[in-house]
Amino acid sequence: MIVERSMHPDWLSNAYLVADEPGGHGVIIDSGAPPEPLLEAIEQNDLTVKHLLLTHHHHDHVAENHVYQERLGVEIRAHPFEAERLMDVDEAIEPGEVLEVGGLRIDGLHTPGHTAGMLSFRVNDTEIFTGDTLFKHSVGGVKAPGSTTFEELKTSIMDVLMKLPHETVVRPGHTDPTTIGEEWEGNPFVRIWRGIDPESDDRCHVGEEEATLVLWAPDYDGGHKAWIRWTESGRDDIVPGSAVQRGEGGSPRAAALPEQPS
Repeated sequence: MIVERSMHPDWLSNAYLVADEPGGHGVIIDSGAPPEPLLEAIEQNDLTVKHLLLTHHHHDHVAENHVYQERLGVEIRAHPFEAERLMDVDEAIEPGEVLEVGGLRIDGLHTPGHTAGMLSFRVNDTEIFTGDTLFKHSVGGVKAPGSTTFEELKTSIMDVLMKLPHETVVRPGHTDPTTIGEEWEGNPFVRIWRGIDPESDDRCHVGEEEATLVLWAPDYDGGHKAWIRWTESGRDDIVPGSAVQRGEGGSPRAAALPEQPS
């Protein structure tokens, strides 16, 4: 199997070419990175590519849809919830629907949380393209446009992705690949959800609201991702570390919550 990746230099978002073999058939998964490396790989490998599959609707994953439409005449497909938020989806793809492309068998696992219609695309039962649900040693946030809940994100990761074979290669929507086994053992969120590591009871502010900082973890971009529990409601969220003012004494107004898609 051929897997080529292009990554945007600023957004760090990935677009992938996945194909069965040279001279064969392939698909594009997400389009938020420069298209030229993938178009060159298609030409060099003499591939037929007729599908662009979208994990979700955020701009940093769909920005170059038009290039693949114009150059390759691809059919763009996404979960129905994501298709409603985009103007250029040709046909919805339902969770569990199997797409046979040459020697590729592709099915979309529904992994909501970061968005309602997030699909993680499993290819030949050996690789999973997780969009913004699961990253190397991090997870997606649940404050971006179209997001659902912390509970759905946790379920998507623990009850869907972590049930896959540990040798499954994970190709995230941002930065570096990993495996299910590596995330089972080393992802800080997964370790707490498994009961391996304890929750923190540190205090923080997010905007003007008080919260418990359950976990302060590294994120894919060199910053941090924060798992918080709101004091007033007791509800859990995962937010960008930049939104969090840590400690009892910090000014709550110093950290307004940004709208970040990751």
